[in-house]
Amino acid sequence: MSLKRLGFSFKCALAGVSYALKNNQTLQIHFIASLIVIVMSLIFHVNAFEMGILGVMILLVISAEMINTSIEQMTDLITSEHRMEAKIAKDVAAGMVLIIATGSVMVGFLIFAPYVQKLFR
Repeated sequence: MSLKRLGFSFKCALAGVSYALKNNQTLQIHFIASLIVIVMSLIFHVNAFEMGILGVMILLVISAEMINTSIEQMTDLITSEHRMEAKIAKDVAAGMVLIIATGSVMVGFLIFAPYVQKLFR
């Protein structure tokens, strides 16, 4: 693979991230929540292992939201009609994000709870 093609691939990938961030309110919310989690991790001096887990969860949520956006856009491209199959595809993709985001909140709670408890002791 040439450097020119590699550069083009990165340019396309960044265009995808940019599109998703500009056009997906939910992804914007996930990014803001991610920044809050990172800042709180720094404030509470979360250890490296826990920060790694938080990082993986952040990447999972953002990736899932981007996959969801991709599925929604592709479904809209394929059909503009209200079809049950299109609804199912969109609902399942949204459900994936919901499950991952919920798990992420649970992991965040488990990691941050001991640090918050220390504040009140």
